[in-house]
Amino acid sequence: MKPTLQLKLTPSLTLTPQLQQAIKLLQLSTLELNQEIERIVQTNPLLELGDSVSYEQTHDKDSMAPIASDEIASQAESYEETMPSERNELESFSSPEENADWFGDHETFYNTREGHGDEWDASQQAIMPPSLREHLAMQVSLSQVNERDRKIIQILIDSLDEDGYLKQDLHELLEMLPAELGLRLDDLNAALAYLQQLDPPGVGARDLQECLLLQLRALPEEMLYRDETILLVEQALDALASKDFRQIKKLFHCDDDCLRAVQQLITQLNPRPGDAFNSTVSRYIVPDVIVTKVDDAWVARLNPDSIPHLSINQLYADILKRDRNDSAQMLMTQLNEAKWLLKNIQQRSETILSVSNAIVERQQAFFEHGAVAMRPLVMREIAENLNLHESTVSRVTTQKFMYTPHGILELKYFFGSHVATESGGSCSAIAIRTLIKQMIQEEDQKKPLTDSRISEILGGQGIIVARRTVAKYREAMHIPPANLRKTV
Repeated sequence: MKPTLQLKLTPSLTLTPQLQQAIKLLQLSTLELNQEIERIVQTNPLLELGDSVSYEQTHDKDSMAPIASDEIASQAESYEETMPSERNELESFSSPEENADWFGDHETFYNTREGHGDEWDASQQAIMPPSLREHLAMQVSLSQVNERDRKIIQILIDSLDEDGYLKQDLHELLEMLPAELGLRLDDLNAALAYLQQLDPPGVGARDLQECLLLQLRALPEEMLYRDETILLVEQALDALASKDFRQIKKLFHCDDDCLRAVQQLITQLNPRPGDAFNSTVSRYIVPDVIVTKVDDAWVARLNPDSIPHLSINQLYADILKRDRNDSAQMLMTQLNEAKWLLKNIQQRSETILSVSNAIVERQQAFFEHGAVAMRPLVMREIAENLNLHESTVSRVTTQKFMYTPHGILELKYFFGSHVATESGGSCSAIAIRTLIKQMIQEEDQKKPLTDSRISEILGGQGIIVARRTVAKYREAMHIPPANLRKTV
């Protein structure tokens, strides 16, 4: 064919930088929004964090066209594509060594090991709680252990995980250490036996069974049912975990009272001895919306603490009003960008509020009676009511939180699947999960409800739920099956 040139008009969507920014801000959480604003403020001198000048005071209505929320929604998809033996060992271990300079040639190796070794800086304890390794190192530094043995213990301390377990096999650890050190497996075993006598009880265990046994052996010998518990953990821990009480009674010839006391004693032990030393930073959620009751109806309002206090710098704004020559062109561009940012933040807040109010309007029974009264709701219903795209509702409800009488909840919490009822209606999956949880909480723990029985009870209430659906909801709430919930 002969090549030809043709002109063709094709409609397409073009995302302006302002529209891209509006979509981006809409899907950010409050924390991410504040971080983004701080970044922009550092690059734009026309913006400042404060209350000096509001958006309304500086916005020129003739210079910018408003961004409609449905325009943001209709172009959201295309934007997303562009974004980018123990005692013997202890006795031999505690005895002084003949060669005190045994570690003289290898000091550098041990100094590079993780941890503080035998040095303990008390000033650090005043700043923050000690870590597990620091806590153990302090105990070793205050003991009468000689230098050589102390450094062997430090090797094991550095090999512990965050829960206080020694997951690494001693044979493997010995092979990793330099052969010039002359360490033997007996040295590591003796050091481990010493480590396992330190606080917290159970530290240095290789597995859960050893961890529990270390804690039980640390209890006073005269403690009631101590020996029986040790025997059970040594020989029938798996049976106890699966709550096979009949087999346990048969093996140990114990009655219900003994078995109940042993079970209670085990539940008081700590399966993660190092967990108390794991310092974690708490992240607090600032709700975007607060729901309150006004005139017998629940309504939503924006949380002022979640709205960024952003304004335009008055000094620069006055300069631009007086002088609009070419030298001020850069500042003028930054002023327009600042106005767009304020506009987009305002648009974001208004969209969140409108979606929240639509949710609250449809979930009045939930705010009055709790999750058991949750009605089925899908995002399409909210989108059609507000004349928004469904993807916009999805963005608005992601990582946005609402303060309610029943706690701080993500807006997505109010949406979910539904189950049919005998009357032809529907029931929210959240309400069904709440009913299942209430049944299990009120059940006879000696005869817990099976998934089939729960399904039958719900059917008697007119809610048609299959057994496998009950099992799915129960597992989603991290509730064990009936055989594991059974008690003596």
